[in-house]
Amino acid sequence: MKLVNRCLLIVLILSGVACTEVMPRQRGNLALSQMAFTTDGLEFGLRQHTAFSKESAAGGYGGGGGGCGCN
Repeated sequence: MKLVNRCLLIVLILSGVACTEVMPRQRGNLALSQMAFTTDGLEFGLRQHTAFSKESAAGGYGGGGGGCGCN
């Protein structure tokens, strides 16, 4: 039982040491373009606008308006 407790304590200590806070100014250095959901933001916006204009509904992206395509 002592061995299990010691192993658990070691795992907790090692996992606590690995955590660090990332400052907002450092996030730009850590973000890679390969990690982005979309590589081209303008193309993504155009595709979303086309989709919700055709469907007459905005799908959870916070956009408003109807299906007329006038937004």
